[in-house]
Amino acid sequence: MHILRFADLVTAGRVRGQRVFIRADLNVPLDASGHITEDTRVRASVPCIRMALDAGAAVMVTSHLGRPTEGQFRPEDSLAPVAARLAELLGRAVPLVANWVDGVAVEAGDVVLLENCRVNKGEKKNDETLARKMAALCDIFVHDAFGTAHRAEASTYGIAQYAKVACAGPLLAAEIDAIGKALADPKRPLVAIVAGAKVSTKLTILQSLAAKVDGLVVGGGIANTFLLAAGLPIGKSLAEADLVHEAKAVIEAMRARGAEVPIPQDVVVAKEFNADAPASVKAAADVAADDLILDIGPETAALLAAKLEAAGTIVWNGPVGVFEFDAFAKGTETIARAIAASSAFSIAGGGDTLAAIAKYGIEKDIGYISTGGGAFLEVLEGKTLPAFEILERRARESNPG
Repeated sequence: MHILRFADLVTAGRVRGQRVFIRADLNVPLDASGHITEDTRVRASVPCIRMALDAGAAVMVTSHLGRPTEGQFRPEDSLAPVAARLAELLGRAVPLVANWVDGVAVEAGDVVLLENCRVNKGEKKNDETLARKMAALCDIFVHDAFGTAHRAEASTYGIAQYAKVACAGPLLAAEIDAIGKALADPKRPLVAIVAGAKVSTKLTILQSLAAKVDGLVVGGGIANTFLLAAGLPIGKSLAEADLVHEAKAVIEAMRARGAEVPIPQDVVVAKEFNADAPASVKAAADVAADDLILDIGPETAALLAAKLEAAGTIVWNGPVGVFEFDAFAKGTETIARAIAASSAFSIAGGGDTLAAIAKYGIEKDIGYISTGGGAFLEVLEGKTLPAFEILERRARESNPG
């Protein structure tokens, strides 16, 4: 993917004295008192801001926070807690600027945080007038918010259309590189793990990956629908019987390419869904009518672990069992540790996946951890994200040869 990168502009000396507008993802969770409870996104935004400041730019940063109503600013919509945390991380004042669309005062070497961009009327609909006003604020637009890359909004897409220069920040560039390495030009075998409650929410992902991967591991409620497709009993487990035909089609599409969807050989079941329910390991063919399948069994986990350890590339989206309950977490833990131990390049994304990575302390053993939930899923679906499309177009326009 050919895009202009902010790091390249810095290296070329094209940033000093320029007004740089950074669209970051600072959408952090806040408690009832308005305090940040988890600041990963704020910390992740710092390298791009420092890069711009060190290069001598006049720096403007904005982000959305929560789900404000456009044109109706409320105190709980304010980025004030983020400004305070950024000031701590940068070791300098970070003034918060409201009503900024028609003009921002900032000097070279300084940084300001522009108040919640989703309060601006026309933001979500990518209003052209709003986008042009944003673009007029800067000499260089830097998109560094992969979590919003699947949305064509004024502060993510429109501004990139109309800014003098539009480029990818280090976070977005890293996502593009990791996605390309995992899906565009992967080292084989390429194994994908797709898990979740319902096939319907990830059917297009499964169909897209079925044309690309060498192994497709399904987990959670999705696996139950595939067990039905394989003619196996699932008791009272969560499944979508009306999508069995689609599951069979995925299996057949994989088989036609000489690839496979491994069907669990054994499972962990309980009679009810709670953390204290007694767990039993059963052969997949022996699931009783009143059983709930809550995890893959140890035999299946070991077989999958061997495939993962022999893989060249691994894409991971979703735990394979109810890993929040210790009795039903062994499958996910085995998978997680196999990915960590594999020499394969691995890319992982999705909230539950990140929670599993944190639970087993394997962050440093994953090749790349994606920061965007919805954007990551749309990439797996085979979609071209709006942010990628506009940055590629702008790069072609600036260097048509």
